[in-house]
Amino acid sequence: MSPDDLKALRKELGCTAKELANALELEQSTVLAWEKGDLFPTKPYIDQMEALRKKGPGSIPRKAKGGDPMKVLGDPVLWELVRKLATHKKLRDEVVKLASRYPDPIED
Repeated sequence: MSPDDLKALRKELGCTAKELANALELEQSTVLAWEKGDLFPTKPYIDQMEALRKKGPGSIPRKAKGGDPMKVLGDPVLWELVRKLATHKKLRDEVVKLASRYPDPIED
């Protein structure tokens, strides 16, 4: 896998070098060295990256962004969304599909 292939993979997965490194259980510096051509991934890592590619962007674990969850609970926009989710089953079904691509923050 060439440095350009790695960059294309990250673009396809929509992830940073750090996020890819975390998914592969590596240091970010290793992924950056692969992208510079200073080092090259071994076959097991290439296989893992191909598996991530097949699974798509949802295969990359990401840290939730948004600050303090308690502050989010005070946001009226959140409660508007909750009301809509409770009222519209079709919307709820679509959100369930979308949410499956994101890690549950309780697992952090």
